[in-house]
Amino acid sequence: MTTLRRDAQRNRERLVEAARAVFAERGLDVPLDEIARRAGVSIGTLYNRFPNRNALAAAVFADREETVRQLAGQALAMDDPWDGFAHFVEQICRLMAEDRGWNDVSALRAPEIGRAMMISVVERAQGAGALRSDFTLTDMVFVIWSLTRTIAATRDVAPDMWRRHLGFVLDGLRAAAAHPLPGPAPLSEADAARLMGGC
Repeated sequence: MTTLRRDAQRNRERLVEAARAVFAERGLDVPLDEIARRAGVSIGTLYNRFPNRNALAAAVFADREETVRQLAGQALAMDDPWDGFAHFVEQICRLMAEDRGWNDVSALRAPEIGRAMMISVVERAQGAGALRSDFTLTDMVFVIWSLTRTIAATRDVAPDMWRRHLGFVLDGLRAAAAHPLPGPAPLSEADAARLMGGC
């Protein structure tokens, strides 16, 4: 019984390791049987460990929530709140650019990832008068989402193009450059989460 449990645990670890590599290279849509082959197990074994793609992705990226928290902690420790905010967004984008799978997850789960710490980074920059006061967490969700799309679209042609896009975005978010916004009020967090889930 102990040997079986050890074998099952090793299979799970091999599957997570293989999925991490394949997702990083090709994104979340890669066929699951390819992950099973790379792990050296059957597709049945994969489904025994992970009932669906979402469960496998959750295991692969379980540590990223902590990574986002650490990045937010670095941002909050920086002397200049604007520099901290810009650093935080840039590092999130760097993670997405380095890993196609994480970029896909970020496009779908941006409202959930490191939410409390993200709020702290935003509010600190706003409190210092550096970040425009009308910027909300749901606006941040769409900033991240737009950058996931830029990363995906330009990866094979100009992999650092996201940096240019981010530069424009950050300049537009500075309080000193702010003008009254046209259009409606920001979306609620619930509406933003629902819409991102459908992207």
